[in-house]
Amino acid sequence: MEPTITVSAQQIDFFRRNGFLSIEAITDASEIASLRQVYDSLFERRAGREVGDEFDLAGADQDGEVARLPQILSPSKYAPEFAEGLMRVNALQVARQLLGEEADWGGDHAIFKPALYGAETPWHQDEAYWDSSLSYNSISIWVPLQEATVENGCMWFVPGSQNSPLLPHHSIGHDPRVHGLEVDREPMDAAVDLSSAVACPLPPGGATIHHNRTLHYTGPNTSPVPRRAYIMAFALPPQKLDEPRDFYWNRIKQAPRQERAARAAAGA
Repeated sequence: MEPTITVSAQQIDFFRRNGFLSIEAITDASEIASLRQVYDSLFERRAGREVGDEFDLAGADQDGEVARLPQILSPSKYAPEFAEGLMRVNALQVARQLLGEEADWGGDHAIFKPALYGAETPWHQDEAYWDSSLSYNSISIWVPLQEATVENGCMWFVPGSQNSPLLPHHSIGHDPRVHGLEVDREPMDAAVDLSSAVACPLPPGGATIHHNRTLHYTGPNTSPVPRRAYIMAFALPPQKLDEPRDFYWNRIKQAPRQERAARAAAGA
């Protein structure tokens, strides 16, 4: 399958200056409609929960509690439709234009904001979740499977924040049981101007693209419509650092999803 989109020289320049880019379509409407059904099925059956791939990103993730921000890691492992269509082909094309021809697949995840009570995803940098011994140059391509609005939780970015250092983070609410991270507010306020943040509403099948250090956020879903987001990562080969950094916020986590993943691995 051949890609059907490219990004222009002007869009590439915008991405390099601002650390993010918004495009109107990364695939066609028929693929989005089909993937929306597959996506809903994954979340209805909580695919991957027993191995730690499904969990509440913003809560303590206790069994029996209602998740306010459910996430599924590697959804294409549970639904190959996400790996086989035009969206993936076009995403790789865009990634190689932005990062270079060595850019390759880096994984996927899906985040669901339920209607009316879906939680915000606080300001953070993606790199804060990753291996502290490596240096990264990667992008995330965020695709809504319905219209993304300010009311239901579209993406917000701070232009130019990809040039900031990796800032200190902590588990949401300073609760080590919570997997999701948020940036420490005082260092963020000193490093960037949040008043410059830009909202990026999108039609179904549009996409935002951001660098691994770009500060970003999505608000709560106060609308009557569920917000479905599918995210693809692409990266250049990471480089080993001479000295690992101290991502203490990950070392002190006690998230239940980690326990489920460890039990699954021990029983494999």
